[in-house]
Amino acid sequence: MLKITGQGKSHTCDGVTRRDVLQVGALGAVGLTLPQYMAAEANGAIKDKDDDRACIMIFNLGAPSHVDTFDMKPDAPAEVRGPFKPIKTASPEIQISEILPQHAKVADKFSLVRSCYHTSAAVHDAGWQMMQTGRQFSGGVNYPHAGAAMSYLRGRKTDLPPFVVLPETMGRGGGNLPNGQAGGFLGKAHDPFALMADPSKPEFQVPDLLPPDDIGTARLNRRRRMRDVVDQTVKNFEATENAQLLDKNFQAAFRLMTSSQARDAFDLSKEPKKVRERYGMTRFGQCCLLARRLIEAGVRFVTINTFLTVFDEITWDIHGSKPFTSIEGMKNIVAPLYDQGYSALLEDLDQRGLLDKTLVCNLAEFGRTPRVNPAGGRDHWPQCFTCGFAGGGVQGGRVVGASDPIGGVPVDRPAGPSEVVATIFRSLGFDLESTLPGPAGRPFPLVDFGHHEISELF
Repeated sequence: MLKITGQGKSHTCDGVTRRDVLQVGALGAVGLTLPQYMAAEANGAIKDKDDDRACIMIFNLGAPSHVDTFDMKPDAPAEVRGPFKPIKTASPEIQISEILPQHAKVADKFSLVRSCYHTSAAVHDAGWQMMQTGRQFSGGVNYPHAGAAMSYLRGRKTDLPPFVVLPETMGRGGGNLPNGQAGGFLGKAHDPFALMADPSKPEFQVPDLLPPDDIGTARLNRRRRMRDVVDQTVKNFEATENAQLLDKNFQAAFRLMTSSQARDAFDLSKEPKKVRERYGMTRFGQCCLLARRLIEAGVRFVTINTFLTVFDEITWDIHGSKPFTSIEGMKNIVAPLYDQGYSALLEDLDQRGLLDKTLVCNLAEFGRTPRVNPAGGRDHWPQCFTCGFAGGGVQGGRVVGASDPIGGVPVDRPAGPSEVVATIFRSLGFDLESTLPGPAGRPFPLVDFGHHEISELF
């Protein structure tokens, strides 16, 4: 392993020092760890008419209560229907909760699948894995995120990475499973670029997109050339596969760090104050705005984690008792920031002519129990939940599938994780019979045999 230090030194695993390779500051602090993240030059396996397609995946960590948001049951008993009332929307087919009034105004732009489910354990990270990869973790195989597959199949379009996670990758989910937000068996080259910073903070910046203040451009270029002047003692190391990958990673990192296009894409100060405020000056709202800017600049796939973990902040995880969120906490804190950011994103993409080619999908690891628990909350429920889709060829204003009268199980058009991820791939223009290089180099299907997209959305 090669480690980049703040003093401009790199060390091989046996302690050999290579000086003056590159001084980049605290790369790890913002998710840009060269051996682990920066992709080798993208292979561009597929170039076709759909090359301009993109995806923004909003992943709602903690899992919204579908009965309190998108699949209201006003005629159910009080312990099922909860405290909120349904409201009409811009689509005659859709009613949603009163806690999402901004969603109601843009309901003609998105569609809901009210019959999603999965069969894995009712723990957060199991659902994270399944809903982002389309598969259940088993046999030690770490499956790639849909964005990592996009990175492999289409490669980078510009100086920016093809796959970005905002504001940072997921934290702990209570289990011990991969969270599904990495390159998996496709390798570290297809891991996402993780921002690892809060774009709503006044001092927000991505420092590693610029050389440190004490290194000018000419000096930085000299240090780049100095990589050819390496001690004889590390020649054996540099002949290894890891070092070859590192060389490509170095070039990709250098390209990103010296790119004015990359700096501009991440620079939210270029947005008018009114636009930033429309999204909401919250971490989620500014991540939505940043996602729009990145898609506009050529990033192919952006995942926004609504929250970072289910433990240390108020989230959709409404068990009711502390340290978890209450239903009132969801109403007063979680729903407003989500409502504002999501509605602004759809309106902005639409006004800029980007929505038709950009899929915005709203996913979660599971739903919530139909009945309110004794603590006044709802618990984990993978048996039935709702996912949302907008843009990218999806017809807005539709409801696909249905749950039973209490939101307990699908009764029409059940849709599992494989169908959800297949829908993403269909929107991006992929042939669902394509293969990826799986473990041991064996062809691995993009989508498991017999599974298809949710065609009713298109």
